Amino acid sequence: MSAKIYPINTGFIRLDKGLYITGGVGYGQEVEVPTSSFLVTDGTEKILIDTGMSDTRRADWHHPGSYQPEGFRIDEKLAKLGVTPEEIGAVIFTHLHWDHCANTGLFKNATFWVHQKELDFALDPHVLYYKSYESENLNVEAPFKDVTFETVDGEYQYNDFITMFPTPGHCPGHQSVAVETERGVYVIAGDAVFADQNLEPDKHRNLPFTPMGRYVNVFEMFESMEKIIDRADVVLTGHGQGVYEQEVYP
Repeated sequence: MSAKIYPINTGFIRLDKGLYITGGVGYGQEVEVPTSSFLVTDGTEKILIDTGMSDTRRADWHHPGSYQPEGFRIDEKLAKLGVTPEEIGAVIFTHLHWDHCANTGLFKNATFWVHQKELDFALDPHVLYYKSYESENLNVEAPFKDVTFETVDGEYQYNDFITMFPTPGHCPGHQSVAVETERGVYVIAGDAVFADQNLEPDKHRNLPFTPMGRYVNVFEMFESMEKIIDRADVVLTGHGQGVYEQEVYP
């Protein structure tokens, strides 16, 4: 069986379009975006890319108006695909922001993978990113606290159909996941390509794509987007609605 990818919506975040998505265009325009995880399987291995967002109370603390509908928690969504948390053999994190790593404790049999730079920063974030990583300095407990991680540094081939590769910019240790399928390479971009609009041309600056607005390093962000678009036959974004045009890829 060729690798299959199942997009999983774990809830909705409300945010400023110009600040997060379209890099200055649309400031003050509040939009609601899904928060995606992805189940990848070849029929034998079951691998989860990110574990999704938290419950409504914590989500609303991060971004007022954000919410997780009933039945949208990651294990509940997996159940609809006929998969239990115990069947997940590996969880690969694109990064460790709060909306991508909730409910890690559900996956008792999984090995957890993350980029070393991301783990280092998440454990000791800059004050401007305390909230993104749910720093203990805010008297909260991050979902990755006490998790034992396998770390990578650079590109890493996990198996014969999954490769992790660095895509920093949105955060210091962001990585994306390339999945080889019978119809080409699908790149699960995480927040390195935030939403559908980022794949559209930026006509104001005559660019082939629209740089995203939320980043720690603008140059790394731009180069990572170039890398993903060049590598992928299909890009699956972290917060775009377009990934739900199909129930399974390819």
